[in-house]
Amino acid sequence: MYKTLIAVAGAGLLMAACTTTGNVERNAAGGAAIGALAGAVIGNNTGSGDAGKGAAIGAVAGGAAGAYKGCREDGGCGAADSVNRRQYYDQSAGRYYYYDSASGRYYWEDGRPRS
Repeated sequence: MYKTLIAVAGAGLLMAACTTTGNVERNAAGGAAIGALAGAVIGNNTGSGDAGKGAAIGAVAGGAAGAYKGCREDGGCGAADSVNRRQYYDQSAGRYYYYDSASGRYYWEDGRPRS
């Protein structure tokens, strides 16, 4: 039982550490790893005691949640205004701003115009 848990957690952590892609993939891999670990622990301690089944369910749920989080960080995933706006990060100001392609203007995340 513990060998399976360690193998699943290790594989998930390796996948999360080795990705060089965007936020969606990176967060999906991290979420799957955390979900698999939590699912294995919960699955082992409840019901029939099947850690493998719990890890699989947890990996799917964690991966989906991580992918959604990464997509939101990139400014997408069904946000009502994501069609016409793109989100960027201003490192000197330490906050996000948007470009509205419909108007051709830039706005801070609170809606004020960015100059």
